[in-house]
Amino acid sequence: MCTSILQIAKDGSHILARTMDWHVMKSMPLFVPRGYRWLSLFDNQPHVGRYALIGGGGPHDHEIDVSDGVNEKGLSVQKLTFANGSQLVDTPTAGHVHLAPFEFSFYLLSNFASVAEIEAHLEEIQLMSGRLAANPIGDSELHFAVVDRTGRTVVIEPTHFPMRVRENPLGVVTNSKDFTQQLQRLGQYVTYTDDFVAGTVPLNTPRVTTGRFSGKPVPSGSFTPGGRFVRAAYYKERADLPANENEGIISAWHLLNSVTVPKSHHYRPTYSVYRAATCSESLTYYFQPYNRLDLVRLHLTSEMLTWSQPKFYPIRNALHVTALN
Repeated sequence: MCTSILQIAKDGSHILARTMDWHVMKSMPLFVPRGYRWLSLFDNQPHVGRYALIGGGGPHDHEIDVSDGVNEKGLSVQKLTFANGSQLVDTPTAGHVHLAPFEFSFYLLSNFASVAEIEAHLEEIQLMSGRLAANPIGDSELHFAVVDRTGRTVVIEPTHFPMRVRENPLGVVTNSKDFTQQLQRLGQYVTYTDDFVAGTVPLNTPRVTTGRFSGKPVPSGSFTPGGRFVRAAYYKERADLPANENEGIISAWHLLNSVTVPKSHHYRPTYSVYRAATCSESLTYYFQPYNRLDLVRLHLTSEMLTWSQPKFYPIRNALHVTALN
């Protein structure tokens, strides 16, 4: 599962926030340097990244599993579960890049500076099933939320190959496979602008509804993908526009409160094991594991761009408070 919410602050900051809903907590903040060499689990082929990045994830065999992050060019990427939506490739095509689906977010962050660059090379990449894999990779069903410094916001879904980007000026992603159907359902709760209906929303438009909610129903509290999608978009469109990155992070965390799944193992196997956000302009990663009520922050500094080895930042996943006496 998972929920992704993009906010555009008045000063132009792009804050891409998310919940990571999973069975167990395995991620931590991390740094990956320029020129990092790794091997795909699908075919053991080597890849060398162009760009340094920070994000959340951990070491994984001869590579690094990155669930979300931002690279030195301000490209932010998240991977989210894509329930019953993936159509993975069984047989590799010569001359293409072949990846396990869970490697795709790391590959994008390591190699591309913008959505336009990704779009120009997307037909070269295939996300593979485990049928002919050199190592066990399963058949991960994932799709990907992407935003760059220009404000172009897209979803990439492996529903067919070559893959294509789907513009997403709404800036909300959950897990359902039919994005059009989700937008239609959301239309019961909001009134879209004419630009949104026509597919002509200008870049960096912070809202795509009219702001008129009178007579509309209020979203339910369901934690289904559809329920979280409606609730995240509804409250995002109603919330005050943040002035800057700091206000955007505060706003993002309050919006994430409405879709954060609590531990409830008797009723559901997954919960929001962590919450995170990136800022494309300041190259900052914010991270909060489930048991910790404060945030940690990692900034991609110019000094870090000279580092040659990855670095992991284990975070204590426990309540941390400021004692007054």
